[in-house]
Amino acid sequence: MDMHDEFALDRIDLEILGYLQENCKITNADLARELGMAPSGVLERVRKLEQKGVILQYTARINPKAVDQHLLAFIFIKVADGLGCDETDKLLTAIEAVQEVHHITGDDCYLVKARVSSSHALMQLMRTSFRDIPNIVSTRTTIVLETVKENQHIIIAKKTNTDEQA
Repeated sequence: MDMHDEFALDRIDLEILGYLQENCKITNADLARELGMAPSGVLERVRKLEQKGVILQYTARINPKAVDQHLLAFIFIKVADGLGCDETDKLLTAIEAVQEVHHITGDDCYLVKARVSSSHALMQLMRTSFRDIPNIVSTRTTIVLETVKENQHIIIAKKTNTDEQA
């Protein structure tokens, strides 16, 4: 069974995901109206999408500057034990300023996205939180000067009736 079979999404599920991704505050009644379905049917489908782990969470996107998070940095991290050390994973993900942690290929082992208030705060993060992780061998930091595009939207390919029959 491949990952696609695990989730088994049909055209209506994909439409629901598209609407929710665009506006997670859409009411069930409005969603049902958009889909031309009964509200009870839509509610049941949304609950199943949540239970299957297709919908992971509902969230508000906040302007980082409004909460004094002016600096965005990407940090490449090389660790002594290579990829897949659960302890290093846990320590990196526990750091509050860290928004994302990715295992990557190449010379480094991790790519970390961090938001802080200033270059001073970034230096403190590096001197305290990262220094306390014993397996870190080296870091390379790239500071973002300007963000042109940033979103969490996933491309949702629309299924056609032909796709569903296959």
